[in-house]
Amino acid sequence: MKKVRDHGGGLDAAVERYGGKHDGWIDLSTGINPHPFPIGHLNARAWTALPDRNAIDGMIRAARTFWNVPESAAVISAPGCSAIISRLPTLWPAQRVCILQPTYNEHAAAFDLHGWDVTEDTNAKVRVDVHPNNPDGRLSATPAPETGTITILDESFCDTCPEASLVALTARPGTIVLKSFGKFWGLAGLRLGFAIGHPATLGKLSDHLGPWAVAGPALDIGTKALTDIAWAVQTRLSLAQSAKLLDQAMLEAGAQAVCGTDLFRTYDVADAAMWQDALAKHHIWSRIFPYSKTWLRLGLPHADHWPRVKAALNEIGQSL
Repeated sequence: MKKVRDHGGGLDAAVERYGGKHDGWIDLSTGINPHPFPIGHLNARAWTALPDRNAIDGMIRAARTFWNVPESAAVISAPGCSAIISRLPTLWPAQRVCILQPTYNEHAAAFDLHGWDVTEDTNAKVRVDVHPNNPDGRLSATPAPETGTITILDESFCDTCPEASLVALTARPGTIVLKSFGKFWGLAGLRLGFAIGHPATLGKLSDHLGPWAVAGPALDIGTKALTDIAWAVQTRLSLAQSAKLLDQAMLEAGAQAVCGTDLFRTYDVADAAMWQDALAKHHIWSRIFPYSKTWLRLGLPHADHWPRVKAALNEIGQSL
């Protein structure tokens, strides 16, 4: 049976149902940093020339330094983490893969598409852990894999808590760590992602992605962002503060915090669909889940949007 994929976003449908214009909506349905890395000036060659080896190698060096990648591990860049996820099942013969639920559903969909048996049996030879998990923020307790097993760690939301990263496990065969550029840096449209792992584990992934997988502008911006350590440090502080403010506002409105990350917060409410509807009437879009009637997930508002979000939550709280 084909795995059902549900995601944040979908603002087109919300606008069609509740009215207004896209620019008038606040989209909190994703976990994307609302204050993105400043792109700045781009070299014209990034747009007009095929990406050269020096540009690719420069970004990979920056990635190795930023994530403290072991010397024995390889780093492969791709046009978004999703491009890597869709190709990982092709690296090994189809068998059983353990993906504990609930979690980001693209992993199960990709393995299912390639004929794998998606299970929650932890004895499977291949395992996928989203670390921190989406939508509850749970950190993986997965140890270093045994010989002959493969562990895929999706660290798309881990750049808010780099101390929790398990990238050190990639020094030996058996572990692949995925890194997304769209979440922490707030540049989801750039489509840039990374796979980190021992060459013996990554196999022919680079060949599957093909030549010039990453566009010139993405190489330029990615290199700038990965070398701007001061921006990363300040961003972690501001995201943590915003997450605390959102928790406070939601608790005052009658929700209970489940957990999450500093890029999204997941709350326990009496009726998630009712909360989504109430927020949508204020042209604020949120995320609910097909497997829970009580979980509501919110991304962080842009600084300019806090007054509207707080006013809407205050009204909802008074109506409960």
